[in-house]
Amino acid sequence: MSDLHARHRSVLPDWLALYYEEPLEITHGEGRHVWDSEGNKYLDFFGGILTTMTAHALPEVTKAVAEQAGRIVHSSTLYLNRPMVELAERIAHVSGIPDARVFFTTSGTEANDTALLLATAHRRSNTVLAMRNSYHGRSFSAVGITGNRGWSPTSLSPLQTVYVHGGVRGRGPFAGLDDAAFIDACVADLKDLLGHTRPPAALIAEPIQGVGGFTSPPDGLYAAFREVLDERGILWIADEVQTGWGRTGEHFWGWQAHGRNGPPDIVTFAKGIGNGMSVGGVIARAEIMNCLDANSISTFGGTQITMAAALANLSYLLEHDLQGNARRVGGLLIERLRAAAAQDPGVREVRGRGLMIGVELTRPGTGLADPDRASAVLEAARADGLLIGKGGGHDTSALRVAPPLSLTVAEAEEGAAILESALRSTR
Repeated sequence: MSDLHARHRSVLPDWLALYYEEPLEITHGEGRHVWDSEGNKYLDFFGGILTTMTAHALPEVTKAVAEQAGRIVHSSTLYLNRPMVELAERIAHVSGIPDARVFFTTSGTEANDTALLLATAHRRSNTVLAMRNSYHGRSFSAVGITGNRGWSPTSLSPLQTVYVHGGVRGRGPFAGLDDAAFIDACVADLKDLLGHTRPPAALIAEPIQGVGGFTSPPDGLYAAFREVLDERGILWIADEVQTGWGRTGEHFWGWQAHGRNGPPDIVTFAKGIGNGMSVGGVIARAEIMNCLDANSISTFGGTQITMAAALANLSYLLEHDLQGNARRVGGLLIERLRAAAAQDPGVREVRGRGLMIGVELTRPGTGLADPDRASAVLEAARADGLLIGKGGGHDTSALRVAPPLSLTVAEAEEGAAILESALRSTR
């Protein structure tokens, strides 16, 4: 493994991050487990950054991929594509967006990039509202609306971005308010902000901020924002790259916790829908999706083999009620972690929904982020056979727990016990 690491460093960028002091090579997986090149077995609580949504080597998906590969792998969007049409029909139906159109991409970054193109063209404005502590991808335009310093390598951008309060409940100037007052303060701030900017094209927001450490506002914030936006014709883009497909348990889409005024104008998705295959996309009302006045394609977006995988994966998720499983097993897991955290002065908060849980670490008595301990917990958990992630805003000090949605109660208990031990050993 050290030889592979040296080869990695000699040909790949320095900024391509790797977990662990001694990075591991994952060679295969099954269910909720993966194995490394040295034969070590791990319970996977991160799923390739929330991408292995149902299970590793899910037979229904691998069979669909193999059968499609035996027919044709790719033809581009210049030809009719039955798997793409069938998946678009299913996604349009579950989206909640009336007269929906679906455009497929290869990643969440490309999906958000497309959503920004649609919104700015439709509104004829390059001003975009984004949330503080947000992350939307690594393309030039997506970096330009990312409100997380650790993932924003340049201030140059084709967009004029204005950052809005509200994505982080427990920090910032309104943190001490109760939920209702917090929402009122954020709405008042938004109204004031709009009086000082050119008319924006859209607000883009993650219902739960992923890279930002699984933070979220009180339910209803984006519904309240939507009332302000609708009065001015400003679009709402929900970035569901990490929250979609039932991961939050209570809802199929993250936006539904804020949905009293109906669905967003545009929804972006990626990650889990392909269960490891490279699938992303955009859902929008026809009038918005069709507003472009030039030709466009996506060479690899919607290619037959990825569409076959996503169709099989979505069917499995719906037929086995994995949203319900995320609600039940996720509820058990978060309560188990909160009980463990109650004994640890360095755990500031355990938060989340379903199987999307964040554990924020701080230096006891200071409220300051503790990224060194977060790294130490990752190492300790790995040593005991558990893989988790990390993220955060001001610093990377939130542990990110997001297993495949088929996680069992026994596996949740096992993972919680390992994580509790890792927290205890790093105090």
